[in-house]
Amino acid sequence: MTNIDGVQITGQVGPRYEEILTDEALSLVATLHRELGARRQELLAARHVRQRALADGGTLDFLPETKAIRDDRSWRVAPPAPGLVDRRVEITGPTDKKMTINALNSGAKVWLADFEDANTPLWDNMITGQLNLSDALDRTIDYTSDEGKDYQLKGDDELATIVVRPRGWHLDEKHILIDGNRASGSLTDFALYMATSARKQLAKGKGPYFYLAKNESYLEARMWNDAFTIAQDALGIPRGTIRATVLIETIPAAFQMEEILYELREHSAGLNAGRWDYLFSVIKNFRSRGRDFVLPDRNSVAMTAPFMRAYTELLVKTCHGRGAHAIGGMAAFIPSRRDPEVNKVAMEKVRQDKTRESGDGFDGSWVAHPDLVPLCREVFDSVLGDRPNQLDKLRDEVSVTAEDLLSVAKTPGEITEAGLRNDISVGLQYLASWLNGSGAVAIFNLMEDAATAEIARSQVWQWLHNDVTLDDSGEKVTQKLVARIIDEELAKVKDAGGEEFHTARYDDAVALFKEVALADDYSEFLTLPAYERMP
Repeated sequence: MTNIDGVQITGQVGPRYEEILTDEALSLVATLHRELGARRQELLAARHVRQRALADGGTLDFLPETKAIRDDRSWRVAPPAPGLVDRRVEITGPTDKKMTINALNSGAKVWLADFEDANTPLWDNMITGQLNLSDALDRTIDYTSDEGKDYQLKGDDELATIVVRPRGWHLDEKHILIDGNRASGSLTDFALYMATSARKQLAKGKGPYFYLAKNESYLEARMWNDAFTIAQDALGIPRGTIRATVLIETIPAAFQMEEILYELREHSAGLNAGRWDYLFSVIKNFRSRGRDFVLPDRNSVAMTAPFMRAYTELLVKTCHGRGAHAIGGMAAFIPSRRDPEVNKVAMEKVRQDKTRESGDGFDGSWVAHPDLVPLCREVFDSVLGDRPNQLDKLRDEVSVTAEDLLSVAKTPGEITEAGLRNDISVGLQYLASWLNGSGAVAIFNLMEDAATAEIARSQVWQWLHNDVTLDDSGEKVTQKLVARIIDEELAKVKDAGGEEFHTARYDDAVALFKEVALADDYSEFLTLPAYERMP
């Protein structure tokens, strides 16, 4: 299918794939791989070195070697780009046809078109997702549900701005080989979008915009900046056209926010508080450090916990001091059409969350469902009024230390059997859906994605390996207890699922959950072994 030397497509080729896997696109994938592949491997290895140091009792701090960048108050990132000036509501979701249309029509200012945590990297998902984005920009996309409902795009001036989230640096794309080696999932997603859709987005007066996931250091941000420069030069697009918002969703990155903005400054669109992955990162990096880093039930960890408060306040101060947008975290609630009382309680929690963010100075925030867009917009409208953002709210009064960012032990809450059961049930249900090709799954009225599943399985691992006793029952968390609860929660899912249970890959899900939650050796990402289990 390709005429590019050294490039091999190993995945099956479906209808219209040739519109995405063009010679120009694959040539760009190959160029990026050859220019940046070795550095990518070095930086991934550096992550392991840092994690081993933390496991051995080390800590994190602001970097002495980059102090001059932090101390220099003169530099700023590029001004907000067209379509990214007002970001008061952003919606996230995978790039299937229905979500593409619903997200663009939702009334949100931005749609995070997700090839990462809300998506399963099934080969067909990755290519048809790119097709859907291309078709949306061409206004040729439509969708009819099984019930006969038609979905079509509103006028261009009513649509959200598309911002694409490629996979993180750790994931490969096994269906594209460059010189015999797997391509980077990050660079593949980025290059395919740039080659097939960037010019279309530019023709609409906007640009190719990206969310950058799972970054752990300013050197990783520098590698993205180099990828942007290479791609713009290769495609004849002016440098600085690309803009990227970096998710601060790993705890090492929280200590390098200034440096990350600095590395991307001509391409920067700000930072986002990726709070679910942030919790996962805290657990992962300090998983064997005893009770000082053991979190309570995942659903009880609020953004008002001292270490989370420090992280978000530092993010707003950092961004606004450099002229960059600060975007708040995800409201993951999925409204119920059957239980108005559940809706009432959850909506009030969402309102409180968005009120706190808007009051803190965030310029916008995320929702997972179109029904939450009006609520989020209402809250931010009440603070912003006619202003597009709060870049003038500098938060000079905020002072955050390394100790503040690491004050996990001050988090209120208990470790309960209900929390353990929730972790296990969510983990099993999510993995069964993920292996079947769906990466955004509504479970117990919450939109679960890979980040929340990572928290669930990591929490089980941490509780097992730190001699944790359940606060309500007094029972110690052991392999035997977890195995029993797996069987019990699986039986509940089977009873509730009926025939659908038998079409899901629950045997594989159980095996995978045990591998990433119960094994002595901790898997860095559950998506790594999971990816090897899919075609």
